[in-house]
Amino acid sequence: MEPVELRRAVAAGRAVASELGLRVDEVIVVHNSDRVALRLTPCDVLARVAPLGQLADSEFEVEVARRLVDVGAPVAELDPRVEPRVHVRDGFAVSLWTYYEPAGPEIAPADYADAFARHHAALRRIELAAVPHFTDRVAVALREVDDRKRSPELSDTDRELLSTTLSGLSAAIGVGSAGEQLLHGEPHPGNLLNTRRGPLFVDLGTCCRGPVEFDLAHAPEEVGRRYAGADPDLVHRCRALNWALFSAWRWRGADQMPDRDHWRAEGLDRVRIALDHCGLG
Repeated sequence: MEPVELRRAVAAGRAVASELGLRVDEVIVVHNSDRVALRLTPCDVLARVAPLGQLADSEFEVEVARRLVDVGAPVAELDPRVEPRVHVRDGFAVSLWTYYEPAGPEIAPADYADAFARHHAALRRIELAAVPHFTDRVAVALREVDDRKRSPELSDTDRELLSTTLSGLSAAIGVGSAGEQLLHGEPHPGNLLNTRRGPLFVDLGTCCRGPVEFDLAHAPEEVGRRYAGADPDLVHRCRALNWALFSAWRWRGADQMPDRDHWRAEGLDRVRIALDHCGLG
């Protein structure tokens, strides 16, 4: 968010928590992108604040979290002191979550794989209405890539690379994979917290349907090798597809990811490396 919008988002997060009886003396910006994550102290709440246009996404994330907590999934929980819902304040959608202090070093591949297995098992135990398929997300990314007005700075060569990768791999994976289920959707290392309770997944609004390999492709390669029953070739194809999705979002004119220029170049490089790795370069 731009500075003016960020100040409004901070004020909205603070106001919602305060009105619900939580003490807020300080607000720390933990993450700033198209939505922000704020640590509120001393109540130790993580407020997720999104523009009102993302209200439905925020409500979906809260619903996913509620259902997964009920079945014991390794996920971050909503703050138990307030009603588990999304609050609307001054043009923003605000949800309040438990804040977890980071604990220990980087999560070991075996522990990451174990968290995946438990998370996927929990996802198989819940029912959600209107969950997108991973190919639906690819279709949205393709519209961004194929529309020059939406991605005006993308070169013709790179546009062709992303368009071909997204369409070709989406079709191949969608047709060739079996045993599809609910997935996290974007379980990269930044969305798995190392806490005193063990690894916990966050950012649950990306939930979609697809093969477990689509999730595994977001993690380091060693994690997939430790996940029982995973198809390594499918993981490689999904990794190339995931980097193409990542790159498509970065080339949107409206993208607000920090260090966007770096990640634009890095994303395209990762697409090429991943395609080479699975023999498609």
